[in-house]
Amino acid sequence: MKKEFPVQPFLFPMPTYMIGTYNEDGTVDEMMMAWGGICAEDRVALNLEAAHKTVANLRATGAFTLAVPGADTLEASDYLGIATANKTPDKFQRTGLHAERSARVNAPVIAEYPLTLECEVEKMEDEPYGLRVLGKIVGVLADEAVLDADGKIDAGKLHAFVFDQMRNGYYAVGEKIGQAWHSGAGLVKKGK
Repeated sequence: MKKEFPVQPFLFPMPTYMIGTYNEDGTVDEMMMAWGGICAEDRVALNLEAAHKTVANLRATGAFTLAVPGADTLEASDYLGIATANKTPDKFQRTGLHAERSARVNAPVIAEYPLTLECEVEKMEDEPYGLRVLGKIVGVLADEAVLDADGKIDAGKLHAFVFDQMRNGYYAVGEKIGQAWHSGAGLVKKGK
């Protein structure tokens, strides 16, 4: 028997991403978010509240980085989701993380995050549910430590974590349990 619940966005997992922008004084603003993801081969979509300092930065600079945090940065990453730069302008400096300027966009790349997408703001739309930001990916950076022997990104080496909307938890990700477009191939053959 299944139990009914009130309408909530109870999907699992929700990705955790870090949005990097620059404040008007050139300091780094980094924000954790979970309401977004891939929407095309070279596009990402973010759903944000318009009151975030990050949103003002996106409007001003037209650029951002979107990084996948690793479990080793959980404390700092969670803090960057809790604290608001509107009230704590030095929140990034408090984490001990390190930033350098992206070579492709006017946004910071955080050294401790193993995978970073460099993005240009393509569109910002006010929707009934909040602000939707569409970003065009113009570059991808990955630490050598997360590459396999063939030079490809190994998701298991990211030590990424996801968000659980139902219980407000974080869960480690990494064990590969199958191969996409192959694990179900036996059922295709049965259907012929």
